[in-house]
Amino acid sequence: MEVSNRKEISELIYNAIKSKKDDLIEAYKASKSNIGYFYIDDLLPKELAEKCFEVFPNTSEMRQLKSLREYKYISAQMDKHNQLLEEVLFAFQDKKIVQLIGEICNIESLYADDSLYAGGLSLMTQNNYLHPHLDNSHDAQRERWRVLNLLYYVTPNWETQNGGHLEIWPNGPKKEPVIIESKFNRLAVMATHDTSWHSVNKVKVDNSRRCISNYYFSDYPLHEKDKFHVTKFRGRPNDTFTNIILDFDASVRTMIRKVFKKGIRKNPHIYKNKS
Repeated sequence: MEVSNRKEISELIYNAIKSKKDDLIEAYKASKSNIGYFYIDDLLPKELAEKCFEVFPNTSEMRQLKSLREYKYISAQMDKHNQLLEEVLFAFQDKKIVQLIGEICNIESLYADDSLYAGGLSLMTQNNYLHPHLDNSHDAQRERWRVLNLLYYVTPNWETQNGGHLEIWPNGPKKEPVIIESKFNRLAVMATHDTSWHSVNKVKVDNSRRCISNYYFSDYPLHEKDKFHVTKFRGRPNDTFTNIILDFDASVRTMIRKVFKKGIRKNPHIYKNKS
């Protein structure tokens, strides 16, 4: 199937999600009291998903993030990469898909983000990881609340033993996580709020887990008591030393944001679309 137009791709995404709507509503509802989530497999035709993998940029074309918090490769500057990836990514921002996912998650006020603030492309290769964390609560302008994270995985034959899987921590990062595998052609959607701790476990193989991601924002937080917060990281359970360092790191960045409401520099992970 030769599909490259985002309108056609959005139709495929919409129809796949629509066909499972009732099941997805139940899945999200069952997990909503802690961290709401659902996932759907075989989202796009196999050939199209495989093509996304084939044209994905190499690590040399992406920005490396390497610290105690995380180790991965990212890019939001979509016009530097194969156009198919941009078409697929922005297909998820079609208004009727946003509305459909809003209906599944019972969120009336919901917006896509064409600036791709912290969204875009993500690649994780051997020994890459993402420690447990809470996402920044807002968009770049601190005008809307970040409420949903959409992760579409495109690495064929990605197995359980490979690692690189999404972990959500419904009882906090001191307990046990729920693992949502980064299976090929799977879309995972999870809520983001003041207790939605999540992470990615370490990649164990000489291969790359490739992901196309979007965030949706809202005029209102998912939790009424939620307050503005920067991205906060923690170590894994029983990793006391890492926890001490990352708690201090979060405290310092929070103090900076109290003084400089939009930060002391612009987040470089934004799509600077010339058009």
